Amino acid sequence: MSINSILITGAAGFIGFHLAKRLLEEGKTVIGIDNFSSYYDPSLKEARAAMLLKYGCFTLERVDMSDRTVMPEIFRKHTPEAVVNLAAQAGVRYSLKNPHSYVDTNLVGFVNILEGCRHNGVKHLVFASSSSVYGANTKMPFSVHHNVDHPVSLYAATKKANELMAHSYAHLYGLPCTGLRFFTVYGPWGRPDMALFLFTRAILEGRAIDVFNYGKMKRDFTYIDDIVEGVVRVIQRVPSGSPDWTGDAPDPSSSYAPYRLYNIGNNNPVELMRYIEVLEDTLGIKAQKNLLPMQAGDVPATYADVEDLERDVGFKPATSLEDGIPRFVQWFRDYYKI
Repeated sequence: MSINSILITGAAGFIGFHLAKRLLEEGKTVIGIDNFSSYYDPSLKEARAAMLLKYGCFTLERVDMSDRTVMPEIFRKHTPEAVVNLAAQAGVRYSLKNPHSYVDTNLVGFVNILEGCRHNGVKHLVFASSSSVYGANTKMPFSVHHNVDHPVSLYAATKKANELMAHSYAHLYGLPCTGLRFFTVYGPWGRPDMALFLFTRAILEGRAIDVFNYGKMKRDFTYIDDIVEGVVRVIQRVPSGSPDWTGDAPDPSSSYAPYRLYNIGNNNPVELMRYIEVLEDTLGIKAQKNLLPMQAGDVPATYADVEDLERDVGFKPATSLEDGIPRFVQWFRDYYKI
């Protein structure tokens, strides 16, 4: 099945922008939804949207997906063949301060997406989950075949809820759903609330950077182009029920219903201090560091098992920090004219 018309929520966001651009360059029709929230500087979102609007096959809808009256109209008007849900209230730490925004976007908004797909013949719903769903799990690498029942932040709990909600729609209505657990995404046009952006800005301005858990963190840092490649391949791979699935030994990654989960991560955890070293080498400046304790809701390490992704779509991320960080820094200098 070839899918040519795709609705992307969060299209002016970091991952949404890169995915939309890639699909447009491949000649696909893309409908973008974004509410341009002020969680971080909306001017960055406006700049991304302006680039997408140069493509003839791109339509932008400035709406909030938690709006129950407008979302059915969007689906009826555009009748997309596939939906990629990337809009979310992101950030583990912000969920400690503003829990209601996570419920509005990640739960209410997601129900509106599920209903839109159900009533409008959408062939495939692909949705962003997160490595944060692994929560208190310590068995490494994190596998989609492991249970994830102990989230350590509300953000993680809403992402786990999305996986459960999608499964119920796959079961009830035969809606094919694929959830993608992203691992620490970075790259050009990245989010200003994430470490690489915060660190780069602070170092260039001569300010100290906050390094949590005294730097004793490991992350499976994944370059944006690798995330996009994985998503593009998954869109075209519409899941069907697994004949081998059994309720006696339920595998969390699949189902008798048309439902699948994949990790998309670099499959190579790196210590935070090494991440900072590569950034220092790229900038030619040593960072001043505030070494701080672990923050509530955070986890000490992430590490993606991507065996299922590689087997099913023939791809695994492989961009090194030594390649990826300089590309981000070059973009940052160009964009902010430094």
